[in-house]
Amino acid sequence: MKHQAICLLAMSSIAAAHPDHGSKPGHDITAPVITGNGAWTYQAVPGWGALPDGKNIGPTHGSVLVGPDKRVYLSTDHEMSIIVWEEDGTFVKTIAPDCQGFHAMDIREENGKTVIYGAQNNGYGNQARKKSGQATTPFRICKIDTDGNLQLEIPNANTGEVPGGWNGLTAVTVAPDGSIFAAMGYGSQKIHKFDAEGRLLKSFGEKGKGDGQFQTCHGLTIDTRFGAPRLLVADRENRRLCHLDLEGGWIGVHATHLRRPCSMSWHGEHLAVAELEARVTILDKEGAPVAFLGDNPDRKQWANFQVAPADQHAGIFTAPHGLGFAPNGDLYVQDWNASGRVTKLRKQ
Repeated sequence: MKHQAICLLAMSSIAAAHPDHGSKPGHDITAPVITGNGAWTYQAVPGWGALPDGKNIGPTHGSVLVGPDKRVYLSTDHEMSIIVWEEDGTFVKTIAPDCQGFHAMDIREENGKTVIYGAQNNGYGNQARKKSGQATTPFRICKIDTDGNLQLEIPNANTGEVPGGWNGLTAVTVAPDGSIFAAMGYGSQKIHKFDAEGRLLKSFGEKGKGDGQFQTCHGLTIDTRFGAPRLLVADRENRRLCHLDLEGGWIGVHATHLRRPCSMSWHGEHLAVAELEARVTILDKEGAPVAFLGDNPDRKQWANFQVAPADQHAGIFTAPHGLGFAPNGDLYVQDWNASGRVTKLRKQ
């Protein structure tokens, strides 16, 4: 019965994203495109985030987040690195050129200032750099301010030896006590814990399908809904979210049967999950789905990096990779895409 209800919810979400079933979705549509259901109903904002002179964003294989000033920060593999917009989509600036290729980001307040932590893994940018004979950018954790100034990098002189090395860095998050967690989801499948100065404290995790094991530990976030803070891991190829304590102890599987979860963002006690197979899912505190957003009926576009702008449809995703809630519940979603794509969903 529960599975049947979930399927019906998914079907209603798809239908809501298609305002005219007599035409191809996204083509010649001027009316608002609605997706989701109930309290999680959204309108896709057409044309949000257009760049000056009609430029493409460039390859998006990263993250998107919202600052306390409501500005939106999008990481790219393009030389623009991190693009900043106002909440209405007005372009502000680009920052942190040396941090090109943040695969994941986390934002927090420290000593009264907003800082961004990024996991730098510039795969596509490094391919281009190699071809042109330029030096490649490193795999590292960076802490920057909102103007892009580097505050901290890991590894540094305090770090020590990191088991399995840095190749394959996918995610970073920061606990309330300042501890920094980094996942090597494209490599060793280990998660490393550092102190606020970048000193390695411990490492845990390995490749596999069991407890304490991962197959592409792709995203990390801190879950504070259950008392003591927990680490929540997007275990992408095992299609699940997993809870660990902050010492790496296994707690359990929080949600499963997901479509290759990549990253997560919080709105109160609810969690949005970017699923690479063309959907965003909203989960409640028990890990049960309460809404599906932008579900794509064209399976050929699922997890497809090469979907051209002309084939992208408003309110329908192709490969959600990063996402971020605004305080009012608006949601920004970045698709993994060769020319770059970010969507604003306005909460209704």
